[in-house]
Amino acid sequence: MGIRVHENSIKKLKAKLKEVTGRSNAMGMKIRSIKLRQIIVGWVNYFKLADMRSTLKTLDEWLRRRIRLCYWKQWKKIKTRHDNLKKLGINEHKAWEYANTRKGYWRISNSPILARTLSNKHLKEQGFITLTEKYLSLGNSY
Repeated sequence: MGIRVHENSIKKLKAKLKEVTGRSNAMGMKIRSIKLRQIIVGWVNYFKLADMRSTLKTLDEWLRRRIRLCYWKQWKKIKTRHDNLKKLGINEHKAWEYANTRKGYWRISNSPILARTLSNKHLKEQGFITLTEKYLSLGNSY
């Protein structure tokens, strides 16, 4: 049994991340990635002594889904969604099928098509870092 992060601290972090990745927050993805990086680096450095690898893994999954939601919301129009899905390597028919979906933003953000196109690797290339990656870079291997 090591040091743990209190439940309220995790809730506060989620609230901050939710504010930056909110659907009504009209900021570009570059600025969003910078703000997320600042929050993540600060929070992980503050709690670096705690044993929180599994907690961070769960938070990372949730955060990546929130980021995908932001991309989908930003691509608002069907034509934009279609064009961007094609640019990311989806074939014409599937891109059109998914661009025309009536599903909500949160539901689509967890779809296999967005997970494949906006993969973890792609998000990393766009400047988004993960909580786990930052935590492990500090030399924590709990």
